[in-house]
Amino acid sequence: MYLTTEIKRNFFKEYGKSEFDTGSSEAQVAMFTYRIKHLTEHLKLNKKDKATEKALIALVSKRRKQLEYLKETDIERYRTIIKTLGIRK
Repeated sequence: MYLTTEIKRNFFKEYGKSEFDTGSSEAQVAMFTYRIKHLTEHLKLNKKDKATEKALIALVSKRRKQLEYLKETDIERYRTIIKTLGIRK
């Protein structure tokens, strides 16, 4: 599996408050971004995989909602996560 517990803990440690902080918006956006990149690479090789395409669209929507929440609550945290992950808005 491409997303192991070790990888998740590293993301939560880097973007959250601790390695067990799974609820922070920054950590969730970072995980969504990692999964989006993985699914995008998969779809480049398997163009007819419609189930993965649907899952990718759902993930992008979830990430967008989390980013909108961050933007409304704390603009500095939003700007930091956008810059760190290299997401263009």
